[in-house]
Amino acid sequence: MRETTAIDQLADDYTRALLERSPLLATELGVPGSEHLLDDLSPAGAASQADLDRRTLAALDALTPVDDTDAVTAASLRDRLGLNLESYEAGDHERDLNNIASPIQVVRNVFDLMGQDTAENWANIAGRMAALAPALAGYAETLRAGVRAGRVAARRQVELAIEETSGLADPATSFFTGFAADAVVDGAPASGELAASLAQSAAVAREAYGTLAAFLREEVLPHAPTADAVGREAYQRASRVFLGTTIDLDETYAWGVEELARVTAEQEALAQEIAGPGASVADAVAVLDADPARQIEGTDALRIWMQTKADEAVAELDGVHFDIPEPLRRIEAMIAPTQSGGIYYTPPTDDFSRPGRMWWSVPAGVTTFNTWRELTTVYHEGVPGHHLQFGQAVYNSAELNRWRRGVLWLSGHGEGWALYAERLMDEFGYLTDAGDRFGMLDSQRLRATRVVVDLGVHLGKPAFEQYGGGVWDYDKAWALLQDNVNMDEASLRFELNRYMGWPGQAISYKVGQRLWEQIRAEASAQASARGEEFSLRDFHSRALKLGSVPLSVLRDALVS
Repeated sequence: MRETTAIDQLADDYTRALLERSPLLATELGVPGSEHLLDDLSPAGAASQADLDRRTLAALDALTPVDDTDAVTAASLRDRLGLNLESYEAGDHERDLNNIASPIQVVRNVFDLMGQDTAENWANIAGRMAALAPALAGYAETLRAGVRAGRVAARRQVELAIEETSGLADPATSFFTGFAADAVVDGAPASGELAASLAQSAAVAREAYGTLAAFLREEVLPHAPTADAVGREAYQRASRVFLGTTIDLDETYAWGVEELARVTAEQEALAQEIAGPGASVADAVAVLDADPARQIEGTDALRIWMQTKADEAVAELDGVHFDIPEPLRRIEAMIAPTQSGGIYYTPPTDDFSRPGRMWWSVPAGVTTFNTWRELTTVYHEGVPGHHLQFGQAVYNSAELNRWRRGVLWLSGHGEGWALYAERLMDEFGYLTDAGDRFGMLDSQRLRATRVVVDLGVHLGKPAFEQYGGGVWDYDKAWALLQDNVNMDEASLRFELNRYMGWPGQAISYKVGQRLWEQIRAEASAQASARGEEFSLRDFHSRALKLGSVPLSVLRDALVS
């Protein structure tokens, strides 16, 4: 076992400080003791975090790496904490409002990760629901500071936030109403003081969201700009946050346009194989959707199918393409209690008592699912995607400090790997069925479209002539998405709203995949130059053992 170094200790100390100040992070990592609390979302909380980041960076400057692991940790700390401070100084937290990843959603979603088996579990849930009142009041103070400074999220995002918070406030529609009422302890509905406490806390939570909705409507909305675009400076910073490297935004946009055309041509050719000569992509979709052998009815059946496919991938890839440790061979497919349409992964706890989980938030009314669309999603979220990526970092605790294996995560590294994993399964021969491969290309086309939309709108790039020319805006982006993304209208609208309010994240999938592929190609070329045979299995093993790191750090670590 590797001995703890001074840099490891600094990273662990930083993690400890994060856990003390962030009950949300503690729950995400499965660390007990603060399940009844929430983070300080006020300006004072943000200032305290910035101070912690400054002190940690100052301490890091006095330390020297003793090995390659230390070097990766130091480089990653400098990248992440430095960007944290840049973002803080720019006031990004004062306009942190969108339809997917702002504090509005984060403090709601944490309840999905909490234990729900014992009376103690439900007492913690009651405490945390009650804690929403001061937490959201602090968040409102942060947004109010943004209003004073002229830093306000786009009007579209504020309106969406008002709709969401109003829904969480309404007793008839609020998540908290049903969550509290459906509490079960030891197989029986909660009763007595516990049931009363849950009902009261749910009422507090609803009221807190109602107060926030009124604040957004009355104090934020009048100051919100109509433009969705954040501009080049803010976008460049956001792309670095999500990728962990600096990219040429204009070159990346041009590549995205080319990549969209390439993937589209590949999918159009396969459509004719599925639906006959001259068939369009829409024709192929119709053929695949009508195939009873590719249909699943009901969420229970969907969960079972996802679980089966995930288990098969683990069993067949282990020892052939990957070395999968025993604790990572367990993965759980879950249907989320929400109905947003999102699909996501949550990592295992340090001791693997809570396994890695694939979650599907199924939209209301959706009961039929098509396997051709979803097989590549299982590979993305499960194995060799996020589960192998996250799980390997947790498993490699002897080499990685706590910050590296549990806290450090970048979308470009993680989502880039997961999208790379989809293509990898095609490379390994798991997508020989035309329908399944068509589904993978469908996924790739979505991610390529995101590059064009995200960069196009936020940078004000020239729009394609078929969409009216001029510069990209919401309506032109909507038309592009409709032409290129096979998704129901409600989910697609959610997607576009997400891109508008979360700049830089949407490109992290396809651009992250591109960078993974570039790093692999560079490592292979270097091996050839040395007269060595390049081992893909070894490359993946070395890469995954690093955990999630900035993509610039990944390249430095793997391309010697």
